[in-house]
Amino acid sequence: MGREVAESCVEGIMIEMVSAYCSRFYANKQDLAARRLESIGFQVGVQLSERYTMDRPRFTDHLEAIKFICKDFWNELFKKQIDNLKTNHKGTFVLQDNRFRWLTRVSIHPSPITQADSAAPLVDSRAALTANMHLYFPCGIIRGALTNLGVPCAVSADISNLPACSFVVRIKV
Repeated sequence: MGREVAESCVEGIMIEMVSAYCSRFYANKQDLAARRLESIGFQVGVQLSERYTMDRPRFTDHLEAIKFICKDFWNELFKKQIDNLKTNHKGTFVLQDNRFRWLTRVSIHPSPITQADSAAPLVDSRAALTANMHLYFPCGIIRGALTNLGVPCAVSADISNLPACSFVVRIKV
């Protein structure tokens, strides 16, 4: 049996990492915080894909690598497979997770807006930004894993309805 880490520990690290990069290290430079979180995720993705594919032959095409990410890799990380995989057959894949574990405790419920409370929209946009910042790390993990598997790509994420999110993978040719 391989080494495992308690899920609560990983969630705690995620929350603290996003908080540290967004509030302390790069408080006024959210784009730099996002790039740093993504690059840390990239390094983690490279290492995890190396570990999880040690005993496998190399993948022969992009689709095999994407399917590996959706099934085996996701199962190792989140104890479930990706809920839906879509493609346009032109190098773009959408990985849909209807209950992404790292977003289950994040909420961006709009606060009741009254005329006396002009700070409410600011609070709501900040909550949405924080939720989005939590996705740069997993985007980096996916990009790092696929790059290590020989699939250079760009990965972005979209939150449709918490805790559901979509990861868009664009293969670079």
